[in-house]
Amino acid sequence: MADLARWCVRHRLIVVLLWLVAFGGVTSAAAVAGSSYSNAYDVPGTEAGRATHLLKESFPGLGGDSDTVVWHTGTGTVRSADVEQTMTRTLDRIASLPGVATVTSPYGRQGAHRISDDGHTAYATVTFTQEAEHIGKAEAQAVVRTARAAEGDRLQVELGGSAIGLTASPREHTAEVVGVLVAAVVLFLAFGSLAASALPIATALVGVGTAYSGIGLLGHAMTVADFAPMLGMLIGLGVGIDYALFIVTRHRRGLKRGLSVTEAAVNAVATTGRAVVFAGATVCIALLGMLILRLSFLNGVAVAASLTVLLTVAASVTLLPALLSYIGPRALSRRERRRLAEHGPRPELPTGLAARWSAFVERHPKLLGSLAVAVIALLALPTLSLHLGTSDQGNDPRTSTTRKAYDLLADGFGPGVNGPLTLVTRVGGAEDRLALDNLDTTLRATPGVASVTPATYDTGGGTAYLTVVPDSAPQSQDTSDLVDRLRTKVLPRAETGTSLDIQVGGVTAGYDDFAGVIIGKLPLFVAAVIGLGCLLLLVAFRSLGIPLKAAVMNIAAVAAAFGIVVAVFQWGWGSELLGLGRAGPIEPFLPVIMVSVLFGLSMDYQVFLVSRMYEEWLETGDNRRAVRVGLAETSRVINSAAVIMISVFLAFVLSGDRVIAMFGIGLASAVALDAFVLRTLLVPALMHLLGAANWWLPAWLERRLPHVSIEPPECRAAHERLGKVSVAELRKEEQRDVRDIPG
Repeated sequence: MADLARWCVRHRLIVVLLWLVAFGGVTSAAAVAGSSYSNAYDVPGTEAGRATHLLKESFPGLGGDSDTVVWHTGTGTVRSADVEQTMTRTLDRIASLPGVATVTSPYGRQGAHRISDDGHTAYATVTFTQEAEHIGKAEAQAVVRTARAAEGDRLQVELGGSAIGLTASPREHTAEVVGVLVAAVVLFLAFGSLAASALPIATALVGVGTAYSGIGLLGHAMTVADFAPMLGMLIGLGVGIDYALFIVTRHRRGLKRGLSVTEAAVNAVATTGRAVVFAGATVCIALLGMLILRLSFLNGVAVAASLTVLLTVAASVTLLPALLSYIGPRALSRRERRRLAEHGPRPELPTGLAARWSAFVERHPKLLGSLAVAVIALLALPTLSLHLGTSDQGNDPRTSTTRKAYDLLADGFGPGVNGPLTLVTRVGGAEDRLALDNLDTTLRATPGVASVTPATYDTGGGTAYLTVVPDSAPQSQDTSDLVDRLRTKVLPRAETGTSLDIQVGGVTAGYDDFAGVIIGKLPLFVAAVIGLGCLLLLVAFRSLGIPLKAAVMNIAAVAAAFGIVVAVFQWGWGSELLGLGRAGPIEPFLPVIMVSVLFGLSMDYQVFLVSRMYEEWLETGDNRRAVRVGLAETSRVINSAAVIMISVFLAFVLSGDRVIAMFGIGLASAVALDAFVLRTLLVPALMHLLGAANWWLPAWLERRLPHVSIEPPECRAAHERLGKVSVAELRKEEQRDVRDIPG
């Protein structure tokens, strides 16, 4: 690391130019290639996946995205001559637009069911030639403009559907700008130097910007969700600014000790840079753990987020030292430079609130540890009611046309019309046709079914489908129960004596299958992520206690963060106030992605906190002093880093995207709890209680572990000496410890 940093400082112009060329080249390539994202949640082998495949294969006209145009009259009915003429002309215009395959109007013999019983609401189905991810925004906007042009004093027109959702005006880059501005303020307050404050942000922006464009190119090679670039930016800005903050802090400490600019930068990368690389590796490992699930949808998210973290780490250990050499002594504030010139170099000793807090934790480890456990347990309670399901356009903000269309349909036709189920099957002989003709009667008598359409056959008569409208909303547990009832009881009886194999598809069925696959693989996934993280910590800190505590803390942070997400988004505590729509279930893929990200981020603070304790432990062999000094020296920078990361994550609530907002609030909550409750309170309290056992490692395991450490090379000799000291001798040494804090 030292050689890398020294090369970057000596060839700083080349390093800066290489990064700028990489950023410009990848951005240009992404602009030329365009984006290719996909939100296909289908899981091969599931019943909903088979139903979708069979439907597309036999009914090509249904393969495109289906959206709705809904109109409502407050006075009169939608059957009145003026309304019918206006909407018929409008639907004809929509049918002639590019990208539109068909428009099904309610005005006709086959469309009576598309007009509500009270006559005040009607809807038409607009079927595009392509699926939503392949529909251009301009094509969808043309449909919206044409439909909204029909509005009048007595006529309200709204639109819903996946393609229409593409037209929702994004809040541009408000979230990123707000997050970066708050981070800049925190950095300036921490450093007192404008130049030093700008470097972490500049480094993170270059790394994240390159990754953002790279994710766009990645979408052409594999399945990448449309929220992956925003998620990558969210994670990248948070960890990128934090990683640079830690290195700049160490660099400034070196300058205060009298080191030259070059040596301070090299020393910062050789010491803190090691921890940055290690922390980045843990984040990437946690993210890539999603590959274990073998779901193409999550594979793209994992690779995209890991790419962002990888580039931010690379920028922190290469671009940042080059930039530090450019600003020279200005990394210190004017007051600090003046003090250095007048009084000479002095060691930076832990003083003030950080030192007093460290001593306070040392004096009351049992009380503070119990308090921290109680807070985490209380916040984690809502996690017990976690419900995975469909978060649809009924959860959009009240002002959006998609939410208004959803509510109009629910009020006029019942909530189930927003998420019908599709039953698809191959058809053999006359017995199969007879059974299907009788099936709609059976389905209408099934509890939870509002209506059923008769079987529709393809041109060859070899495949048929029926549409079942539940009497509950798509995201309701009652709809999931209906899917299960159809699959396990109703349809098997209807198939008896026939060759029918009826598959249940539709939005709710697809999400239920997706959630079922994820839940089934979640234990293996969590075990793999925890195991790999613990293995890294075991090798780095050569201790059994450190990785075990880290695993428990990470699980606690995840549980508490999920509790807050459930309270806000599932229970609806403030979701409307934040402009995130009404309460609803949690997306099925959210637990996996959040567990990956949270485990990685939780490891960051564990590494930065314990690595400083480990350095002190290797030098003194005194556990109480190591914990006290480590906490006193790192708590301030950890808290500053946490405030930055929390600000960046919370700023993404302004994106207006419900999924990204879930990530933002979940990650911000986890970081806040991790930094202010776990790492600066519970971890040091437990380490004081465990004493020298924190650093115990069986001799046989010590001999077999590779020597890959975070601490600087000069600390390794001390480690070898301490390996010969017995636990009993160390405990005896602890008894002679006094609670003195230098400075």
